[in-house]
Amino acid sequence: MIDAINIFIGKAVSFLIWAGIIVLCFEVVARYGFGQPTLWAHGYTQRIFGAYFVLVGAYTLIKGDHVRVDIFLNTRSPRINAALDLFNCAFLILWGLVLTREGWLLFEDAWSFNELDDSALGHPMWPIKLSLFLGALLITAQGVAEAIRSIILIINPCADVKRSELA
Repeated sequence: MIDAINIFIGKAVSFLIWAGIIVLCFEVVARYGFGQPTLWAHGYTQRIFGAYFVLVGAYTLIKGDHVRVDIFLNTRSPRINAALDLFNCAFLILWGLVLTREGWLLFEDAWSFNELDDSALGHPMWPIKLSLFLGALLITAQGVAEAIRSIILIINPCADVKRSELA
């Protein structure tokens, strides 16, 4: 179920790239074509790509596309590989729990105090801080799912615990 949720969110969020491209192209045309740069494009592209980056992290984990040092991984027996993956997952879960907590506190403060950015337009900060919280929560949940897979493989190296076929 965690895989399915993260795959759905990852695929949905991937369309933010197109929104970012449109905003950047608009800014380039406005700036260089008409000599009229916008006040808002830079801030929006930062928000769009920031939200994309944190919300697609769990999907990237499912796809196995995070940067890893495979010197020790995938060269040993299935049990040892699973144990090394579990070790990695433990750090991911710890990092994710801390980031999820801090992301929530940042969101809560931004919402409570109506925090605005320092741009001329004074955009609210809570949406991007909410995306940090949600992205950290999603990747932590995916880390737990990966840890469970690793534990199953340590116990039974022949188990079929593949990631979701939806990816």
